[in-house]
Amino acid sequence: MTDAQFTANIESGMYDPPRPGAKTGAKAAQKTGTDRTRLNAYTHGLTGQIHLFTDGEQKAFALHCKGIVESLHPVGDLETTLAQSVAENHWRLQRIRTIESCAFAVGLEGGAGHPACPHYEDAGEVVMGEAISKAQTWIFKGNHLALLSLYEGRISRTIERTMVELRTLRAERKAARDQALEEALILAQHAASKGQGYDPTRDFSPEFLKANSDFSTAGIARHQRLAEARNHQKEVGDRAKHGNRKPAAA
Repeated sequence: MTDAQFTANIESGMYDPPRPGAKTGAKAAQKTGTDRTRLNAYTHGLTGQIHLFTDGEQKAFALHCKGIVESLHPVGDLETTLAQSVAENHWRLQRIRTIESCAFAVGLEGGAGHPACPHYEDAGEVVMGEAISKAQTWIFKGNHLALLSLYEGRISRTIERTMVELRTLRAERKAARDQALEEALILAQHAASKGQGYDPTRDFSPEFLKANSDFSTAGIARHQRLAEARNHQKEVGDRAKHGNRKPAAA
């Protein structure tokens, strides 16, 4: 088996080692190949990218990405795109680890350019034979396995950079939100000093208010009560601190 064939078999999952009693011939091979390569085109709703998966892979991929994206709590299209990128790259990392383990399994069956691992009866010989076969796979196909490590490192660094960008966007969004909330509280206090109610819809867009429940009338009132409570607690603490001071000596 050539290097190109080995790589193609591993990456596509097409390698199927011969089994005792297995049917041979073009008809059997054609049926097996058709079953194995039955793929579905899956279009991601956010990016519009097309992925080719089997039914099982598509469901696993969608569930994997959904869990990671939801755990990152993105807000807006850009954050959601970055979160999706993180999820997909984690999927790629898992695939690399699967390919590596499959490469050694192919080697055990004699598909990596060296003889297959003999079938031993003794348990100790089985362990030794498998270890030797894996070492031979590394020797014969070490360049391919080294590439997997290279790709893994690149993908990991991409995830790190994407997470930094996502955290930066999140911090900027939080800073803008905190500043807007501070301004809303000042406006609400000013309106209250005139005996008027404060309507946040006059100063903030409906989209902003929908994404930030703290800017509702009830939310602003709650923050005002919290601010008053904190000020009261500080005043009580200051009075207690000054009250415990001993009078200066005459």
